[in-house]
Amino acid sequence: MGKSKVAVLKTSPATVVKDYGRLMDMAGYSDVIRPEHEVILKINISWHKFYPACSTAPWQLEGVIKKLLSDGFARDRIIGGHNRTVVVSDRVGEVTNKQKPVTDRYGIRCVYLNEPPTEWVRYEAKKPFLVLDGIFPDGVKIPKTFIGKSIIQMPLMKTHVFTTMTGAMKNAFGGLLSQKRHWTHSVIHETLVDLLTIQKDIHPGIFAVMDGTAAGDGPGPRCMRWYIKNYILASADQVAIDAVSAKLMGFDPLSIKFIALAHEKGLGCGDPRDIDIAGEDISGVDFHFVGPYEKMTLASRGQKMIYHGKFKRIEHLLLRTAVVPWSYAASRLYHDAYWYPCFGRSRVADYMKTEWGKLFQSY
Repeated sequence: MGKSKVAVLKTSPATVVKDYGRLMDMAGYSDVIRPEHEVILKINISWHKFYPACSTAPWQLEGVIKKLLSDGFARDRIIGGHNRTVVVSDRVGEVTNKQKPVTDRYGIRCVYLNEPPTEWVRYEAKKPFLVLDGIFPDGVKIPKTFIGKSIIQMPLMKTHVFTTMTGAMKNAFGGLLSQKRHWTHSVIHETLVDLLTIQKDIHPGIFAVMDGTAAGDGPGPRCMRWYIKNYILASADQVAIDAVSAKLMGFDPLSIKFIALAHEKGLGCGDPRDIDIAGEDISGVDFHFVGPYEKMTLASRGQKMIYHGKFKRIEHLLLRTAVVPWSYAASRLYHDAYWYPCFGRSRVADYMKTEWGKLFQSY
């Protein structure tokens, strides 16, 4: 196998949709995503409110769809994949994040993975898991509709309170695991490696396109500071694209556990020195992001204490028993009723004054 390749381009609101098509070609997408297989576009919705760098951008989605259609993919074999969480509505989020207007415009059907008729089936692992078999005693269940289809992950360039940064590997977390996926947060790095192993087994082709037109720094995936960066990335190597994204943000990729584990297991390349970068010269680029652990919100501090801190010993009680609804309600109240009105709304208003904000509104 040849050297892993990640394509990186600088873009602008005037050219971004076309640039996504060029980016996909530069990354060699047609070598792994073939028209004879149906393809899932795994759309990211990290919040049912719009917030920059939080959820799949409409131009990201449109760029990929237009490229596939122009390259001969049948419209009815391209499928948008949405998942909700215990605190985020995908039905609301696809509207507020201007994703639904894109899929409707191009006639792309969507599946909502946590709703009928989606069937979840037990996955029989070909190799031992790192952690998943111990988390779900009744077995790991995955959406039957994913099996035998190619997948294009559509993450954002942003930091994350559990994993330092989030990208292509984390994007699979929402699609492949049920709404009980939060059970894995205390072992999230190992979980992402297990999920990549599953992906390599069930998908004939795996690809990722990442939007960094605005990048998020801070206690992501929601309460971040956004910064206009104008980068887009693509790769057939999920580990490599996350490593390059991490390096751009200013982190050492191999210091991030899920990247290092996947690299060690041969699931992809996590060392930027061994990755072929096509497109831009990014050798001197460093966003100097501080990451998710400075200026944490009340909610993110609480999550860290439950999954990785002094409350870990009562994690089961708090999140797997009859008292669990308190955490869902607390999260919704904090993010939707407090943080967004007090902090998020003004930051979104500032974004809407930028050229990217104006493009977003045009959808």
